[in-house]
Amino acid sequence: MELVMEQIKERTIANEKNRLFRFIRKRVNNLEDAEDILQDVLFQFVSAFETIQSIESATSWLFTVARNKIIDRYRKKNLKIRQSGTNTAEGEEVLTLEEVLPDLGGSPEEEYFRRVIWEEINEALDELPANQRQVFVMHEFEEKSFKEISQFTGEGINTLLSRKRYAIQFLRKRLRTLYEEL
Repeated sequence: MELVMEQIKERTIANEKNRLFRFIRKRVNNLEDAEDILQDVLFQFVSAFETIQSIESATSWLFTVARNKIIDRYRKKNLKIRQSGTNTAEGEEVLTLEEVLPDLGGSPEEEYFRRVIWEEINEALDELPANQRQVFVMHEFEEKSFKEISQFTGEGINTLLSRKRYAIQFLRKRLRTLYEEL
Protein backbone atom coordinates (compact mmCIF):
# COMPACT_ATOMS: atom_id res chain seq x y z
CA MET A 1 0.00 0.00 0.00
CA GLU A 2 2.82 2.38 0.89
CA LEU A 3 4.51 1.73 -2.47
CA VAL A 4 1.26 2.49 -4.29
CA MET A 5 0.86 5.76 -2.39
CA GLU A 6 4.46 6.72 -3.24
CA GLN A 7 3.81 6.01 -6.92
CA ILE A 8 0.63 8.08 -6.88
CA LYS A 9 2.50 10.93 -5.24
CA GLU A 10 5.32 10.78 -7.81
CA ARG A 11 2.87 10.53 -10.73
CA THR A 12 0.90 13.51 -9.47
CA ILE A 13 4.06 15.60 -9.19
CA ALA A 14 5.23 14.54 -12.65
CA ASN A 15 1.83 15.33 -14.20
CA GLU A 16 1.31 18.69 -12.52
CA LYS A 17 4.79 20.16 -12.03
CA ASN A 18 5.05 22.01 -15.37
CA ARG A 19 1.50 23.33 -15.28
CA LEU A 20 1.95 24.41 -11.68
CA PHE A 21 5.19 26.20 -12.53
CA ARG A 22 3.49 28.07 -15.39
CA PHE A 23 0.71 29.07 -13.00
CA ILE A 24 3.24 30.43 -10.50
CA ARG A 25 5.40 32.08 -13.16
CA LYS A 26 2.42 34.05 -14.52
CA ARG A 27 1.98 35.57 -11.08
CA VAL A 28 5.59 35.99 -9.99
CA ASN A 29 7.96 38.15 -12.02
CA ASN A 30 11.21 36.77 -10.68
CA LEU A 31 12.21 33.32 -12.02
CA GLU A 32 14.14 32.37 -8.88
CA ASP A 33 11.20 33.30 -6.65
CA ALA A 34 8.88 31.23 -8.84
CA GLU A 35 11.21 28.24 -8.58
CA ASP A 36 11.41 28.67 -4.80
CA ILE A 37 7.64 28.78 -4.52
CA LEU A 38 7.32 25.65 -6.68
CA GLN A 39 9.79 23.80 -4.47
CA ASP A 40 7.95 24.93 -1.33
CA VAL A 41 4.63 23.74 -2.77
CA LEU A 42 6.04 20.36 -3.80
CA PHE A 43 7.72 19.91 -0.42
CA GLN A 44 4.48 20.73 1.36
CA PHE A 45 2.63 18.32 -0.96
CA VAL A 46 5.01 15.48 -0.15
CA SER A 47 4.78 16.27 3.56
CA ALA A 48 0.99 16.52 3.61
CA PHE A 49 0.15 13.83 1.06
CA GLU A 50 -1.36 11.56 3.70
CA THR A 51 -3.89 14.25 4.68
CA ILE A 52 -5.18 14.92 1.17
CA GLN A 53 -8.53 13.18 1.05
CA SER A 54 -8.44 11.96 -2.55
CA ILE A 55 -6.18 11.98 -5.55
CA GLU A 56 -8.82 14.01 -7.40
CA SER A 57 -8.36 16.84 -4.91
CA ALA A 58 -4.55 16.73 -5.15
CA THR A 59 -4.39 19.04 -8.17
CA SER A 60 -6.75 21.52 -6.55
CA TRP A 61 -4.72 21.29 -3.37
CA LEU A 62 -1.46 21.98 -5.24
CA PHE A 63 -2.83 25.09 -6.95
CA THR A 64 -4.43 26.36 -3.74
CA VAL A 65 -1.15 26.00 -1.87
CA ALA A 66 0.71 27.69 -4.74
CA ARG A 67 -1.73 30.61 -4.66
CA ASN A 68 -1.28 30.87 -0.89
CA LYS A 69 2.52 30.83 -1.19
CA ILE A 70 2.32 33.61 -3.79
CA ILE A 71 0.10 35.65 -1.49
CA ASP A 72 2.47 35.06 1.42
CA ARG A 73 5.30 36.35 -0.76
CA TYR A 74 3.27 39.46 -1.62
CA ARG A 75 2.43 39.97 2.05
CA LYS A 76 6.09 39.96 2.98
CA LYS A 77 6.96 42.32 0.15
CA ASN A 78 4.09 44.67 0.99
CA LEU A 79 5.17 44.71 4.63
CA LYS A 80 8.67 45.74 3.55
CA ILE A 81 7.23 48.41 1.26
CA ARG A 82 5.02 49.77 4.03
CA GLN A 83 7.91 49.82 6.50
CA SER A 84 10.14 51.66 4.04
CA GLY A 85 7.38 54.11 3.13
CA THR A 86 7.72 53.60 -0.62
CA ASN A 87 5.01 53.14 -3.23
CA THR A 88 2.62 55.65 -1.68
CA ALA A 89 1.51 59.09 -2.67
CA GLU A 90 2.05 61.83 -0.13
CA GLY A 91 -0.28 61.39 2.83
CA GLU A 92 -1.81 58.17 1.46
CA GLU A 93 -1.82 54.87 3.30
CA VAL A 94 -1.48 51.84 1.06
CA LEU A 95 -4.04 49.17 1.80
CA THR A 96 -2.90 45.70 0.89
CA LEU A 97 -4.32 42.24 0.38
CA GLU A 98 -2.82 41.22 3.72
CA GLU A 99 -5.43 43.42 5.37
CA VAL A 100 -8.20 41.45 3.69
CA LEU A 101 -6.92 37.89 4.11
CA PRO A 102 -6.62 36.23 7.50
CA ASP A 103 -3.35 34.54 8.32
CA LEU A 104 -4.01 30.80 8.23
CA GLY A 105 -1.59 27.93 8.75
CA GLY A 106 -1.24 24.79 6.66
CA SER A 107 -3.53 22.15 8.20
CA PRO A 108 -6.20 20.55 5.99
CA GLU A 109 -8.92 22.46 7.83
CA GLU A 110 -7.10 25.74 7.33
CA GLU A 111 -6.53 24.88 3.65
CA TYR A 112 -10.27 24.34 3.32
CA PHE A 113 -10.89 27.77 4.87
CA ARG A 114 -8.42 29.32 2.43
CA ARG A 115 -10.27 27.70 -0.46
CA VAL A 116 -13.59 29.08 0.81
CA ILE A 117 -12.05 32.51 1.30
CA TRP A 118 -10.55 32.50 -2.21
CA GLU A 119 -13.87 31.55 -3.73
CA GLU A 120 -15.49 34.46 -1.92
CA ILE A 121 -12.67 36.84 -2.92
CA ASN A 122 -13.02 35.83 -6.56
CA GLU A 123 -16.78 36.43 -6.42
CA ALA A 124 -16.23 39.76 -4.68
CA LEU A 125 -13.62 40.81 -7.24
CA ASP A 126 -16.14 40.07 -9.99
CA GLU A 127 -18.57 42.47 -8.28
CA LEU A 128 -16.09 45.36 -8.28
CA PRO A 129 -16.23 48.02 -11.00
CA ALA A 130 -13.74 47.10 -13.73
CA ASN A 131 -11.38 50.03 -13.01
CA GLN A 132 -11.16 49.18 -9.28
CA ARG A 133 -10.67 45.47 -10.00
CA GLN A 134 -7.93 46.26 -12.53
CA VAL A 135 -5.94 48.38 -10.07
CA PHE A 136 -6.38 45.88 -7.26
CA VAL A 137 -5.29 42.91 -9.40
CA MET A 138 -2.36 44.73 -10.98
CA HIS A 139 -1.05 45.96 -7.63
CA GLU A 140 -1.70 42.90 -5.47
CA PHE A 141 -1.31 39.98 -7.86
CA GLU A 142 0.87 41.27 -10.66
CA GLU A 143 3.03 43.19 -8.21
CA LYS A 144 3.04 46.38 -10.24
CA SER A 145 3.78 49.71 -8.58
CA PHE A 146 1.27 52.51 -8.81
CA LYS A 147 3.68 54.31 -11.12
CA GLU A 148 3.72 51.31 -13.49
CA ILE A 149 -0.06 51.03 -13.36
CA SER A 150 -0.33 54.75 -14.06
CA GLN A 151 1.87 54.42 -17.12
CA PHE A 152 -0.17 51.44 -18.33
CA THR A 153 -3.63 52.97 -17.77
CA GLY A 154 -2.86 56.65 -18.28
CA GLU A 155 -4.56 57.43 -14.95
CA GLY A 156 -2.98 59.51 -12.19
CA ILE A 157 -1.44 57.81 -9.18
CA ASN A 158 -3.89 59.46 -6.77
CA THR A 159 -6.81 58.19 -8.86
CA LEU A 160 -5.35 54.69 -8.77
CA LEU A 161 -4.81 54.89 -5.00
CA SER A 162 -8.42 55.93 -4.55
CA ARG A 163 -9.66 53.09 -6.71
CA LYS A 164 -7.61 50.60 -4.74
CA ARG A 165 -8.87 52.07 -1.47
CA TYR A 166 -12.48 51.70 -2.65
CA ALA A 167 -11.76 48.13 -3.73
CA ILE A 168 -10.26 47.26 -0.32
CA GLN A 169 -13.16 48.90 1.51
CA PHE A 170 -15.63 46.96 -0.61
CA LEU A 171 -13.77 43.69 -0.05
CA ARG A 172 -13.62 44.29 3.71
CA LYS A 173 -17.34 44.93 3.86
CA ARG A 174 -18.23 42.11 1.47
CA LEU A 175 -16.06 39.55 3.28
CA ARG A 176 -16.82 40.65 6.86
CA THR A 177 -19.58 38.06 7.41
CA LEU A 178 -17.36 35.30 6.06
CA TYR A 179 -14.63 36.20 8.56
CA GLU A 180 -17.13 36.28 11.38
CA GLU A 181 -18.33 32.81 10.41
CA LEU A 182 -14.80 31.42 10.27
